[in-house]
Amino acid sequence: MGNQLLKRVRETRVSMRKQQLYLVFEDFDKECMQLTLDNRREKYAKMLESPFRFFRGSAYLFYSDLVKIPSIFHTSDERPIWIMGDMHMDNFGAFENEAGQIVYDVNDFDEGYVGSYLYDIMRMSVSIALYMEEQKLSSSTQEKAIRQFATSYLKQLRRFKQGKDNPATLMFTKENTTGPIKKVLKKLESKQRTNLVEDLTQIDEVGKRSFIWTEEVQKISEQEYTDIQATLPQYAIKDIAIKYGSGTASIGLKRYYILVGANEACKQEDLLLEMKEVRTAIPAYFLHYNERFWKHYAHQGARVVGTQKAMHHLEDPYLAYVTMNDTEYYIRERSPFKKKVKPKNYKAIEDYYETTEIMGKVAAKIHARADNDYSELIEHQSEKEILSTIGDYQAVFIDFLIHNAMAYKDIVNQDYQVFKQWIERPESQLNSAE
Repeated sequence: MGNQLLKRVRETRVSMRKQQLYLVFEDFDKECMQLTLDNRREKYAKMLESPFRFFRGSAYLFYSDLVKIPSIFHTSDERPIWIMGDMHMDNFGAFENEAGQIVYDVNDFDEGYVGSYLYDIMRMSVSIALYMEEQKLSSSTQEKAIRQFATSYLKQLRRFKQGKDNPATLMFTKENTTGPIKKVLKKLESKQRTNLVEDLTQIDEVGKRSFIWTEEVQKISEQEYTDIQATLPQYAIKDIAIKYGSGTASIGLKRYYILVGANEACKQEDLLLEMKEVRTAIPAYFLHYNERFWKHYAHQGARVVGTQKAMHHLEDPYLAYVTMNDTEYYIRERSPFKKKVKPKNYKAIEDYYETTEIMGKVAAKIHARADNDYSELIEHQSEKEILSTIGDYQAVFIDFLIHNAMAYKDIVNQDYQVFKQWIERPESQLNSAE
């Protein structure tokens, strides 16, 4: 009897966490995201690659956990910050802005919403730890990289508050970056704008350009083609494909590549647009319901476009949102200059510190820009609100952030093992034939 009780004591905590994970995955992937069984298999196969990839694909679990933990460092629901919603190491990258400049910034706005800045900063900090752990780097190295990120974030916020920098115009280019980021930006200078189109398309014997069909870029039905043409009459559409295999959290959402030629709407020959299905932002399910925000952004595509415009100084000129067959989408150019810093770009430990330091500045810029500098939706200045909340406890805040990020990293690693066990069960629906 005693051994049975001890077994239950030992296993109850893990058993309860398993139940929580199963319920969250069933509720969000199956019910909210309405993913098919094949979609879920594809998504979960990617999430099985590593704890970092698991973390990327389970943002709803992160928010489900974090909203239950109060902190004196949260900004008020009554004075919210416009957040990116899914800040992690792989959602930063280089691209070309409207002025033709190659810049480094955040590049994913699908989860944009309003709430405490701390959710962005904590999610990013956990991702730093997981990303670096995947590269076999020590816990002390992970902690130092988080410290670089947080210190840089606060320093940049102070520069905005003091008027030394302007969040409405600050950009990150090869001139004001260092390390791997600077090298990526400089390397992109030699890239031709036409390279992406040339890589994905071919020209036939009569001079017609069309997509090259691959495992990831495939034909669409005649009805889909007709529907997209009717939805985007302003463009001279040459060909349309459906794109598979991108991202982790967005698997199961339709993503079309649209090849357009020059006309009044597109001044440049042979441009590639991306039309991506969008659903409600994951943070919105857990954070304070903001009535004013939803009056502005009831259309989910408008929310994503609005978030990007709020956070970028010079954005993609092709940003738009549409509804097709009762499904909401946003449109953007598929930038030929899109590139992120990859593990192979880090040649020394210092490279990680330089990179996370710049990421901290970028994070501060998007929070400080997406306020009354840009929109009447946020009536206050975010940098002042965040710094006022932290007050004189900036050193305490950074230690708090590091401690909690490292602790949550351990939870993610444990959850990843539970997730693997769930997926690998012989009786699992995910392993059975339909």
